[in-house]
Amino acid sequence: MNPDTGEVRKDRDGNTIYTVGISVRQKDRRRADVIEISVPVEPRGVAEGVPVQVADLVATAWAIGDRHGVSFRASGITPAGPPGGAAGNPGPARGKAPGGES
Repeated sequence: MNPDTGEVRKDRDGNTIYTVGISVRQKDRRRADVIEISVPVEPRGVAEGVPVQVADLVATAWAIGDRHGVSFRASGITPAGPPGGAAGNPGPARGKAPGGES
């Protein structure tokens, strides 16, 4: 949702944008980070603790005045297998649909 207008967020082509929080941990480190990835397709089957497959991930650096960061966008996010599978449990993966969490 756009916090200023309350409208569902859309991309330049008018498609709804979904935001998914993904827990990312480097192989030899204990600390995990959560990144938010914007996708144009509602993520189905993505739930907390389920490993995911991210398609066509793009990271874009941005700066506005004194603020800066990296935004992430992908063409889709799908489940990659059951929690705690061969890849280990990567932590939470949550999809936020417009208007609330799913």
